[in-house]
Amino acid sequence: MAAAPCPLNGHNLRNYNTFRLPATAHYFVSYDGSWPLSHLGPLVQQHPQVFVLGGGSNCIFSAQIQRLVVHVATRGVRLLVETASAYVVEAEAGENWHNFVRFCLQQGWYGLENLALIPGTVGAAPVQNIGAYGVELDQRLHSLQAWNILQNKFFELQPHECRFSYRDSFFKQAAQGEWLITKVRFALPKQWQPQLAYPDLAQHPLLQKPSEVTAHKVFDAVCDVRRRKLPDPDVLPNAGSFFKNPVVSKDKYQRLLERFPSLPAYEQGDGSYKLPAAWLIDQAGWKGRRVGAVGMHERQALVMVNYGGADAGQVACLAQAIQEDVQRRYGVVLEQEPVGVS
Repeated sequence: MAAAPCPLNGHNLRNYNTFRLPATAHYFVSYDGSWPLSHLGPLVQQHPQVFVLGGGSNCIFSAQIQRLVVHVATRGVRLLVETASAYVVEAEAGENWHNFVRFCLQQGWYGLENLALIPGTVGAAPVQNIGAYGVELDQRLHSLQAWNILQNKFFELQPHECRFSYRDSFFKQAAQGEWLITKVRFALPKQWQPQLAYPDLAQHPLLQKPSEVTAHKVFDAVCDVRRRKLPDPDVLPNAGSFFKNPVVSKDKYQRLLERFPSLPAYEQGDGSYKLPAAWLIDQAGWKGRRVGAVGMHERQALVMVNYGGADAGQVACLAQAIQEDVQRRYGVVLEQEPVGVS
């Protein structure tokens, strides 16, 4: 195998983040699998602050990134094993997530269609424990391989070791730059059952005849819903959902419901309630509102967009204003979903 390339100095990251924020990495290296990850060791000794970058769809970059940025660019998908009940599919971390979902569908490996059109890479998906329309990644994960940059060795992790929760995982809680996920494996059931609990899917024209529902139709319906509701990052730069849906106690939800009878909520397994952040932001008057170069999208209050010329400072100011307003109105704290990188 080839030696690790020398880090690029002053590398422009505008095209490596879907918010298209201007940013410069002081040190940048791309990992495509052609050199062993052990070669990162000497680089990390020289540049101990590391950030592992996938598709840049969940990042808010500062203008100057004072870190060694390691961009994961590996490619490849294969059927690892077929059991009586499932297909175990392995994908390299640098694969585009949506393309991977579509490829699985084409092969007849079903179960990921509800997660179509989520931006990012396969390797970044477990970090965030991505989810949409009633399906979360941890429900499909078989196992994964990750490189510990500090210990300079590989680890194999099972789902329980990843400590998944809502938009969270062991990897997200770890220090930035400690882990680099290399391969992710999914157990996709042979006895496929559509997941149509969410109203957007239950009411979709493609899915009105239960006997005719297929994974392909669910995929098409999810793509249609997302395209109608969410801006395309290639057209209007954004980082997807900007805030997590807050979870409150039953008592807190009941008190809010007395004041706001139309407040929707989703009861959780532990008796708490998940509130839609988009509803809170919309009702507070921020949907479609623009402040300088940034604003909340006119069709989806949860998505902050870059209208052109935005920087990290403008993003932070708008985020703080919304958080303070929602907390003042509802007594609910909104947590930012994209990770800040400086």
